[in-house]
Amino acid sequence: MSLPRRLGKAGRRWLILFHRWSGIAAGLFFALWILSGLVMLYVPFPTLTEAERLARLAPIAWDDVAVAPEDALRTGGLRGVPAAFGLDMQGGEPVYRITGHDGARATVSARTGARLGPLTPADALRLAGEGAPDARVESVARDQWTVTARYDPLRPFLKVALGDVSGTELYVSQVTGEIALDTTRSERAWNWVGAVAHWIYLTPLRARPELWRAVLLWLSGLAALGALSGGTIGIWRLRVRRRYAGGTVTPYRGLTRWHHLLGLAGGLGLSSFIVSGWISMNPNSWFTSVSPPAELRAAYAGTPPTLGLDPQRLRDFAGPETRALRFAAIGGRWWIVAEAPGGPRTIGTDGATVLDARLIAAAAAGGFAGGPLRSIRLLTAYDAYWYPHGADPRPLPVMRLRFGDAAATWLHIDPRDGTLLQRLDRSGRINRWLFDAAHRLDLPGLTGNRSLHDAAQWILNLLAAGIALTGIAAGWRRLRRTLSA
Repeated sequence: MSLPRRLGKAGRRWLILFHRWSGIAAGLFFALWILSGLVMLYVPFPTLTEAERLARLAPIAWDDVAVAPEDALRTGGLRGVPAAFGLDMQGGEPVYRITGHDGARATVSARTGARLGPLTPADALRLAGEGAPDARVESVARDQWTVTARYDPLRPFLKVALGDVSGTELYVSQVTGEIALDTTRSERAWNWVGAVAHWIYLTPLRARPELWRAVLLWLSGLAALGALSGGTIGIWRLRVRRRYAGGTVTPYRGLTRWHHLLGLAGGLGLSSFIVSGWISMNPNSWFTSVSPPAELRAAYAGTPPTLGLDPQRLRDFAGPETRALRFAAIGGRWWIVAEAPGGPRTIGTDGATVLDARLIAAAAAGGFAGGPLRSIRLLTAYDAYWYPHGADPRPLPVMRLRFGDAAATWLHIDPRDGTLLQRLDRSGRINRWLFDAAHRLDLPGLTGNRSLHDAAQWILNLLAAGIALTGIAAGWRRLRRTLSA
């Protein structure tokens, strides 16, 4: 036998062995990811939505607002232009909430001007448990639902269990006094078999981000190679013309036959799910984050002058449904955003100037000195790069600004209040197709049709589940024979 033939035969043998044993090692994870992914179609990981936040806020008690925003900023003691600055209610008291670009937080009473200190359990019960006679409170530094680093500036929490029929639990930041998260019994239960299982989001592991990322990269990488090797073998062993004995297209029998046939039908979908899941962990940092970086946000804000607003004037900016005022720095100017359940309304501190596309574009261009603004487009309908996903509806209309920088950056900005929603550079647009399209099935024609999207997910995931379960059963038989030999 010639050397190339010997090498080919050895290569095929090693390919089969690798697929067999990688499948035995990762088969349970295949099944876990597939079934938990179906749960995630309907139950997202718990978060406090903007609508929920506003619904829990009482109307601002304007008669108690006696401190000017500028004085609150000085009391807060955070340097520079704040990343976020607003006025809302904390129980029966109006407060200013200030967030620095480093994540530091300060809460200042709009009634007395004093910086408010850490909350006590009695404070948390008063703020979050009002009207709930069975409410109870406990201190939580980090748990399953507050495990990620985004909650670090707000720790520790006082978790208030309301004792209602839904099993609602509210997480009140002991640092700022704001409600940071709400969960229900149903959300928590479904997430144990949904997002927690899918992302391997166990608190001791997820609390160590680099270790968690390394585990997921290696595990999903091994699984991806196992899926791809299976697809290669499946095509190689398929015979459509010169069929096997009995006229079959597969040489296998029993469970292995079903594994082969299901693999031919759903192997591409399974491989796409697994490989794109590995890509979601951003190996080698190939893709930049879609969240606008701090330096871009700072350039967009500019360096505005003092606000120059007395407490009496603040009320003039609020509408009848306003639950919070937000002071937004955009393009070196201050803007007042009145937040209400029906959406935000933005106006300049002079009370007359309205935020428009021209002012937003000029502010955004400040972050791209090396790349000119190429185009501005107002999207009134979703497209391939701005679309809803699951529980995230994404606002419309939205502004898309395209820049001529080296990364060919696009910005998506909410024209109602100037919020930077997304930074999408060339790598982000590639990742949109490698991950969002392949993993979430966020494809044109599916993203706007929830029923069709879910039907496609169920078909592909059930085929993938068939591949995984038949593989587990066949692998278990093989493993038992090997161990008993």
